[in-house]
Amino acid sequence: MLLFRSRSGAVDEDEALRFLEEFHTESGTAERASARARAVREEIRRTGTYRHTPQELEYGARVAWRNSSRCIGRLYWRSLRVRDRRDVADAAGVAAECVAHLREATNDGRVRPVITVFAPDGPEGKGPVIHSDQLVRYAGYPGHLGGVTGDPAGVGATRIATGLGWQGVGGPFDVLPLLVEGRDEPVRWFALPPDAVLEVPLTHPDLPTFAGLGLRWHAVPAVSNMTLEIGGVKYPAAPFNGWYMGTEIGARNLADTDRYDMLPAVADLLGLDTRDDATLWRDRALVELNVAVLHSFREAGVTITDHHTEARRFLSHLAREESAGRTCPADWTWIVPPLSASATPVFHRLYTDADLRPNFVRRAP
Repeated sequence: MLLFRSRSGAVDEDEALRFLEEFHTESGTAERASARARAVREEIRRTGTYRHTPQELEYGARVAWRNSSRCIGRLYWRSLRVRDRRDVADAAGVAAECVAHLREATNDGRVRPVITVFAPDGPEGKGPVIHSDQLVRYAGYPGHLGGVTGDPAGVGATRIATGLGWQGVGGPFDVLPLLVEGRDEPVRWFALPPDAVLEVPLTHPDLPTFAGLGLRWHAVPAVSNMTLEIGGVKYPAAPFNGWYMGTEIGARNLADTDRYDMLPAVADLLGLDTRDDATLWRDRALVELNVAVLHSFREAGVTITDHHTEARRFLSHLAREESAGRTCPADWTWIVPPLSASATPVFHRLYTDADLRPNFVRRAP
């Protein structure tokens, strides 16, 4: 019996029991905890793993969001919709469910937090893996003389997809295919149908010429390259999303020098002197780029939040967690927004960071 428990890849029994205790305590079902613990202990010793009930899976996925120290938007962790697809382990099935995930999450622009959980690692083999870091990403095409057309962050995935037979148009916002490795299958690519990817063209409320930049961004930030760990069980494919905070797009994706690097172009539209850093042209261009992002999403009826609102919401979440007697892990370097940091309340305090479980765990690319 103990041989099963100690074999490579077996679920840690103590971790499983800790999770079950937490689940039953927070769910108000403590009277059922002992019987469930006995059943799980026996299942682990017999098979090396155990299967979560639908209620345990739903709770574990939501608490994984609650424990995500890098996420500022955890106030609504209880609202996460959990799509239980643990019976899906093949690449084609995973890709089809990811498309369904995007459609459900997009919700005609009223973006909903959603997670889809696929088959876990277990005695029957490794679970499927989504190698795309998000369900929607833009391609990056290196130029002959340096520079990149599209998103430099997408160069690696573009190279892999092209090597597998995919061909992009070569434009700045080509949506990459999903890269999925099914159980006992090689990596395959799957194109996302256009109706599953809502994109927002970016305009500015006061600069008509801004539209000429041809910028746009997709509506649903669905992270897909992290392993969901619940009570010792690992789900390597569990894409999840909330909605965008404007600075993720306007202060990072479109502004970082190793991404789209659009600040010089925006500064030119504004007529700013870019020859001297002391003119603060970068700062002024950054603000207007973020104004354009928030304006465009709202005009399109697509859910988005600004960093001032989200900072206040996070402190509300923190207060709720503290009043419930729970640790709220937070990484200051991620919680503090990349724009007007000191003008937000999250800047002016320290946080406790802790690696709690359940959680989303980064894996090597």
